[in-house]
Amino acid sequence: MSGVRLSGFVVCANEREASVIRQHVPEHIALTRAERGCLSFDVRESIDPLVWLVDEHFDTDEAFAAHQARVASSDWGRLTQGIERRYTITGGSA
Repeated sequence: MSGVRLSGFVVCANEREASVIRQHVPEHIALTRAERGCLSFDVRESIDPLVWLVDEHFDTDEAFAAHQARVASSDWGRLTQGIERRYTITGGSA
């Protein structure tokens, strides 16, 4: 499969952080899935209510970079910036 794939976890330290994720993830998913070059995007709660599974796939490095830039300046990015991420990125030109 070509393109850029990011997979991993968002790990909340407590229920307050998990509540922020629950409240804001539907809009984050909708906005991301509407982005040019987004082939798939999923963020879902795992069996542990403090851990979220993340899987995203973009068709090009440019599409992935545009997504990262949009997220950094979004409400989602601002509200979740202190929440731990454990991601692996594969594919692309890097």
